[in-house]
Amino acid sequence: MRVLKQAAGMSKDATFSRNQPSVADGGGKVPVEHLEYHYIGKCRDVRYLEMILTVLRSGAEGIYPHLIEFCESHLEKLDPGSRALRKENRVATAASLPTDEWSQIVEDLKMWQEETKRTESSPKQTSVSKEKWNSSKRTLPRDYREWDNFDAEEECERIERNLIKSSPAVIMNTRPHQIKTKVDVTLLTEHEKLPLANREKDKGNEAFRANDYEEAVAYYSRSLSIKTTVAAFNNRAQAEIKLKHWHKAMSDCQRVLELEPGNVKGLLRRAIVYNHMGNFRKAAEDLRVVLLEEPQNPTAMQLLYKTEKRMEKDEPQQQHKKILIQEVEDVADCGDETKAEKTAHPVEASQPVGGEESSAAPGRREDMGNAQKKPHGRGDRGPHGDSSAPHHGPRRGKGASSDKYRAANDGGEKVANGTGRRGSTASVPADWSGGSKASHAGGAVNLDAPCGALPPPLARLKNEGNLLFKNGQFADALEKYSQAIQGYTDSGIDSPDDLCTLYSNRAACYLKDGNSQECIQDCTRALELQSFSLKPLLRRAMAYESLERYRKAYVDYKTVLQIDCGVQAAHDSVNRITRLLIEQDGAEWREKLPDIPLVPLSAQQHRREEPPSAEVLQARAEKAAMDTERKAEVRFTALKQEGNDFVKKGQYQEALGKYSESLQLKPEECSIYTNRALCYLKLERFAEAKEDCDAALRVEPNNKKAFYRRALANKGLEDYLACRADLQEVLQQDPNVQEAEKELEEVTLLLRQSLAITDASLAKPRKTVPITEVDGDEETASVSVSGASHGAEAATINLRPTNAYEFGQALNTARCGRNTAACADLLASTTPETLPQLLSTQLDGHTVDFVMQALDTHLLERDPNLVYRHLNHLHTADRFSVVLMLLEKDERHHMTQLFKHLSTVQSSEFTKNDVQNLANKYI
Repeated sequence: MRVLKQAAGMSKDATFSRNQPSVADGGGKVPVEHLEYHYIGKCRDVRYLEMILTVLRSGAEGIYPHLIEFCESHLEKLDPGSRALRKENRVATAASLPTDEWSQIVEDLKMWQEETKRTESSPKQTSVSKEKWNSSKRTLPRDYREWDNFDAEEECERIERNLIKSSPAVIMNTRPHQIKTKVDVTLLTEHEKLPLANREKDKGNEAFRANDYEEAVAYYSRSLSIKTTVAAFNNRAQAEIKLKHWHKAMSDCQRVLELEPGNVKGLLRRAIVYNHMGNFRKAAEDLRVVLLEEPQNPTAMQLLYKTEKRMEKDEPQQQHKKILIQEVEDVADCGDETKAEKTAHPVEASQPVGGEESSAAPGRREDMGNAQKKPHGRGDRGPHGDSSAPHHGPRRGKGASSDKYRAANDGGEKVANGTGRRGSTASVPADWSGGSKASHAGGAVNLDAPCGALPPPLARLKNEGNLLFKNGQFADALEKYSQAIQGYTDSGIDSPDDLCTLYSNRAACYLKDGNSQECIQDCTRALELQSFSLKPLLRRAMAYESLERYRKAYVDYKTVLQIDCGVQAAHDSVNRITRLLIEQDGAEWREKLPDIPLVPLSAQQHRREEPPSAEVLQARAEKAAMDTERKAEVRFTALKQEGNDFVKKGQYQEALGKYSESLQLKPEECSIYTNRALCYLKLERFAEAKEDCDAALRVEPNNKKAFYRRALANKGLEDYLACRADLQEVLQQDPNVQEAEKELEEVTLLLRQSLAITDASLAKPRKTVPITEVDGDEETASVSVSGASHGAEAATINLRPTNAYEFGQALNTARCGRNTAACADLLASTTPETLPQLLSTQLDGHTVDFVMQALDTHLLERDPNLVYRHLNHLHTADRFSVVLMLLEKDERHHMTQLFKHLSTVQSSEFTKNDVQNLANKYI
């Protein structure tokens, strides 16, 4: 308190100069009066503040935590890098680190201590043996003849070789640094787990930035063992991608999408994994969903563009691998294994599948399921008949038609499963394809529509389940299907087809929810009721694959291909599983497979080709148009991005080509015109740059970039007046554009220089032209125009000009002779309405000043009304505003004097206010 009392007496008016440092007393100590808030707040001497802070921290004058904190904050504002602000970190102890980490450090220190002891003991023994050996052998001195033959360099090399041989080997710690991937958090609360999990995740981020991906995976795993978070799964998936652990990365991406459906990072990284594993179709689906959420995501756009190019490149190769199967008694298998086919990613538990309206019996084919999804260009045999390209003739004869599994249910309702379009994924439950339209053709869904032999209550339960499944509510749909199955059992109905359909639909719900075991059980029950039903087989194969039971999955996929060889998902999965089984079991992998059942000809659906309906053809055309538009959009975005990249690199000619290609896809895109105009400006092709800017302004009349770049083009074309107009338009839209202000100043200077050159050319002295009258062969004396008197010169001025040229000649003659009276006579004989047109070719600053002097000195006295009318029309002449801006100080003074004199005149045609309003247009 003694410090505060003493500080209270300090003067409040004390001030400090920014450049004059404060001085301590003679002993180098800080006076007590300086240890107070007011003094410290006004002090600007960094060194003196450091001394004050040192005294406060020492506690010699007392402990004042708030004053210390105030002094530190003030010092930090003046000098953030001051050494006095540095604080030492406390030494880490067992209390500040987790138990397992501290035990790991102690273990490493003990091992280092033991290795150090072993290393130190080894050289000592070697040195003792060397001393004993050296004592027994003494080197004799050399005589002078040996010194003459001595080679110093060779001797140095020999000594170095001996030292290398004799040096003991260094014992290195080759034990890998193992990080435990699990943390015991049984005694921690949920509130304590989150910061600890974030701390482990931050360690993983640091390791990832250091390119130590294995250590990053370990720390992310530790974070997940403490608390499950979407960010940790996402980060670990990225680290696994860097390590090329595709299956582990896929598992993490799946967990992310289970915790947060539609997560953009999860979808993007799963697409990267799909792309590396060769499943380009699913990669494209995920990337399209990402672009729906973030349309300007450059990574997704570029990856989608590359993926679709690879898909198109691989399609012709796949077309040549189809086998034409003729109907014979033996069972044909269209799913032959080819190692050359592109591999795809394993089907996870969240693979998009759907329920079905009825079983896939030979006589009935329904709408739900994803067994018929095809890549672009192969003819989509999906549930809604979507197609991205026209079908090829040879393929239609042996593959299933696009409406192969489309059939109206008993009530005419069609059920979608959310996977009809190519861009859908498990995270996008809604469907807007042609099948969805069919299901709502009547407006509202009829939940009471009959379904086979099911009673109305059970049919309603099934329809409700189908509707819930289509909307992505898989758990609710599962409950409805379970109620329908229970009701079927209790009612004692005998309809295996309907019960098979219910089991198959419920299996689809289980597969959507990731419950692969229950899915397998329901598919098996459905197949017991109806053998060789396509959709239960395909869903059971997917469930087996998600559980990594590859042999059983392979058998089911091969059975599916016997039923319908056009199921692309089965083809991809067979090729993928074949590779996995070869890696797992070697060359004998076929011998370890279960028996593949033979499918009878009556169950082979690919042998029954049905012509597509008009609705299917229309849906295909709409889908093709949408795909074409989407591809054009993706191509346009990619070309624009490539052009922007070339501009950043300074490669304007290459960027010009990319922008030109973009304009072929979108001729009405304003930004491409302005970007290409920039390239033309950089290449000094100003006329073409101006054309592009004009085109951009036709699309967007207020585009600021187009005005600015057209101004630069006009400047390059030396059209300074047009350049100035465009720059003024830019500044009118945005007055804060500094580049436009600088350009306007420069262009104004150039415009003045050009007008000065024009005036100089006009002001050149006229040449003397001898005029000779000839009468026959007789010559007379010449008459010099320049030698004429002032009255004679006035007589030569044409006071009745008939056009702008003659008026200009007469005005120039009067101005060269400084004959304001003749100019006044010329103006008196000129109609005021025609004056702007007559002056349009002669308008410059000197001409305007000369006209003003003539009006003021001569015509104002004779006819002030005529002067007012001339002034009222003169400012409407072309380029008058530009000329007015370029007037000199004296010229503006003459104009001011004219209006001052005119305002004093009493006239019936105008008032003083009229003169003042007119003067505002000039001055």
